[in-house]
Formats: sequence, structure tokens, C-alpha cells
Amino acid sequence: MSTARPLRPAPEPEPSRSNGGPPLDDDPRPWGSKGIGSYFEWKAAEDAIWKNVPYDIAIMRARRAEALGLTYREYTLEILERGRYLSAADTDRIIEIKRRRPLPD
Repeated sequence: MSTARPLRPAPEPEPSRSNGGPPLDDDPRPWGSKGIGSYFEWKAAEDAIWKNVPYDIAIMRARRAEALGLTYREYTLEILERGRYLSAADTDRIIEIKRRRPLPD
């Protein structure tokens, strides 16, 4: 007869609001207060997204963004975050993006 104990369920992981990227708080260090961690990997990935865009694609995005009244960054973030290429028919989304702009000083 076996005297094996029943397995206990694994503890629930702590809820996290982070995906392991750089901190979103006001810490003056770009890697935050918890150590460098994966800061350099995230920085390299961010550089690859913004700095290694082929010329023709950057020009196309800039022209489309301007036609929609968005910045290059706003238009490109929509592609990167949601996988959507905005058009003039996406008026609700364009208005939402413009509302998130910081207020001028």
C-alpha cells in the first residue's frame, strides 16, 4: 500500500501589471528601482522598431499619418500595438488617439 501524499495545488502567482519592460513610474533610472533586469533587451528591441525602419516604409507611414492628422509615432504605434493600418474611415479611433495627446504647456 502506497503512502504517497496528495499533491497540493501550486500557489497562485502574484498579479503583475508589468510585462517585464522598463518601468512606467517616475524613477530617474531608466531600469527602475528593481535592478537592470532585461532593460538592455527592451532598449535594443525599441531601437530596432524605431531606428531600423526601411526608408520607403517610413516615408509611406509619415505621409499616411499626415493625411490623417496624426504624428508618425501615433500612426506607427497603432500598427505595432494593434496591427491596424488606419484609414480615413477610422474616425473614432483617430479622435481617441488625438484625445490622448498631452496638453501643451
